[in-house]
Order: sequence, then C-alpha cells, then structure tokens
Amino acid sequence: MACTALTKGRGLDCNRISGGVKNIYFGVYDKFVDPIDGTGIVQASGEITDIEMVAGTGSGLFRYTTPLGVASITETITGSRENGTIFYTPTVNVVLNKLTKEDQNEIKLLGQTKVVIFAELNATLDNGHNVIVGLGVTNGMELNAGTMDSGAAFGDRNGYTLTFDGLEPAPFAMVADYTTNPFDNGAFTNVSIDPS
Repeated sequence: MACTALTKGRGLDCNRISGGVKNIYFGVYDKFVDPIDGTGIVQASGEITDIEMVAGTGSGLFRYTTPLGVASITETITGSRENGTIFYTPTVNVVLNKLTKEDQNEIKLLGQTKVVIFAELNATLDNGHNVIVGLGVTNGMELNAGTMDSGAAFGDRNGYTLTFDGLEPAPFAMVADYTTNPFDNGAFTNVSIDPS
C-alpha cells in the first residue's frame, strides 16, 4: 500500500527557460518571527505565501547581485530504503568579483551567521516576473566553503567564491509572485531590501 498518492502527471513544457541566478537575498535566520517554520515563513503546497520578519536593525533581506552566469542553486535528494527516510540538501554557490575590505568584513559575518537564502532566478513566470525560491527555510543555511582569489594572469577574475549549504526535511519552495518588485507581497511583514 502506498503512503502517498500522486496527484498529477507532467507534460513537456513548450516554453524556453533560462538558467542561472540573478540575485541572492540573505535573511538572518533569527530575524524571522519565531517559529520560523509556520509563522516566520509560511509554506503551502510548495509555495511560500507569507514572510514575517521582526522589525529593527539588521532585519530585512540583503541583496547580492551576482555576475551573469556564475551563481547557482542545487538541491540534492537523499533517501534511504533501509531507514525509510528522505532529506534534502540545498546548496547555493555565489561568485562575487573584486576583493574589498568591506566584502571581507561582510563575508566574515556571513560565516558566523545562520541565514535563509532567497534566490531570484533568471527563469520567469508567465507574467514576466522572475522566479524566486527559498532555501533553508526550516533549518537555515551556513557558509561552509569558499575561496578568496586574486587571480594569476592580468585578465583573471579576483573575488570570492562562496558555498552555502543546509539540511531540510522538504524541497525548496517557490516564493509567491510579487506585484511590482520582489518581496512587495501584501502578506509579507517587515521585509525590506538592502540595497533598496
């Protein structure tokens, strides 16, 4: 007997899509209303329908715009027949060009902070708005690997490569579509974007 019944099939989509990540938004895990899963971030049927953050300093989302074609998100599904378990490991790879002391300080803070990450993809919805997904919405994400590279040749990139990962009980969810700008949804509370 099956534990869960499937609800629908999937055909071949005739639309073209674009890969890659346009913007990464970091939210400090402790700045979402407690409990984060169910109040701070509400999910229904694979969609984030509500985000509530506490008001005050350090709250809101911090946007990092990435160079075209270098940032990515991946989610690995791991199951065990023997144990009857399944879990999801989201990974976010971010590349930032140019080494600066300001970025060094922020990256140090990112390394000390559990975050929830929202990735604005290059893929679009039917209305032309970008798809946004939430990663680490239950247990958070952490900076666990990265490099700071000067490059060797004159034309080499210098900058940062950062890898965040997490461990979640469910796959990442899509954020409900926005009105005009990302995260301007009426149901979202205290969700400001820096830089605006």
